[in-house]
Amino acid sequence: MALLRPAQEVAEAVVVAVAARDMQRARRFADKHGIMRVQPSYEALINDPEVDAVYIPLPNSLHCEWTIRALQAGKHVLCEKPIAANAAEAERMADAARQSGRILMEAFHWRYHPLAERMKAIVDSGELGKVRHIEAHLRIPLLLPGDIRYRLDLAGGALMDTGCYAVSIVRYLAGAEPEVVRAEARLSSPGVDRMMTADLRFADGRTGRVTCSLFSAILLRASAKVDGESGAMTVVNPIAPQLYHRLRVRTASGARSERLRGEASYTGQLRAFVTAVRSGIRLPTGPEHGIANMRVLDEIYRRAGLSPRGQS
Repeated sequence: MALLRPAQEVAEAVVVAVAARDMQRARRFADKHGIMRVQPSYEALINDPEVDAVYIPLPNSLHCEWTIRALQAGKHVLCEKPIAANAAEAERMADAARQSGRILMEAFHWRYHPLAERMKAIVDSGELGKVRHIEAHLRIPLLLPGDIRYRLDLAGGALMDTGCYAVSIVRYLAGAEPEVVRAEARLSSPGVDRMMTADLRFADGRTGRVTCSLFSAILLRASAKVDGESGAMTVVNPIAPQLYHRLRVRTASGARSERLRGEASYTGQLRAFVTAVRSGIRLPTGPEHGIANMRVLDEIYRRAGLSPRGQS
């Protein structure tokens, strides 16, 4: 869904090789998806002369190491979100991208669907009046205790997996960086959050809230809301709008619903990545976005009484 299917829609992108820790597993994957070659290691993959770019879907704790190694090997990198385990790692990755002259993109695919621009346009238009509050929620049921998202050593946690989306949405709609006022975590094991709530504040007085979970009483919720002095906007499923979404605006003049047509967010993401590789254009989810988002995630963990991932 994140890469192989989009590559079928984007003619300029061809998946030529795959690598995994288990060679047999990699071969089964390659056979299933029609991938031409299997490399015996990650190192062999990033040094493959026929590979121009690398997609990194590894656990969060490995994003920094393998992104930097791929950039140093001359490859462009599409790295899964969150870009790193913490902001310091994201800064190192950004430095490596600048030094290599290669593209580094954080895979926040939701930004590459027309719904994202439409939400921002409504907020910026003044239709809602002066914005008072922005919130975003992503709560999913992940009932697999042994999953990598529940492992502290792999930089897991609800905030890292689903909360990074919510934080990026609030920051995007606000067009500014927030201060974290308070945060509360519920844990699945020592140090690992299965649920997180954080209250935010912006310099101009606007407030924000993010909630996220991998397991909680609310099993599924994906939404965003903006409250203004003259109205409100609510969005159901801003994350993967190609599956289903609904945007509603309510003001004194009435209420309306909108649906935005467009290709799958993952396809739009890959298309934008290819364009950036070819032209060098600045991406909305480039290294700077990754650093800023990780800074908020780090501070939420601190406010919740936890350490940022990768830090003791």
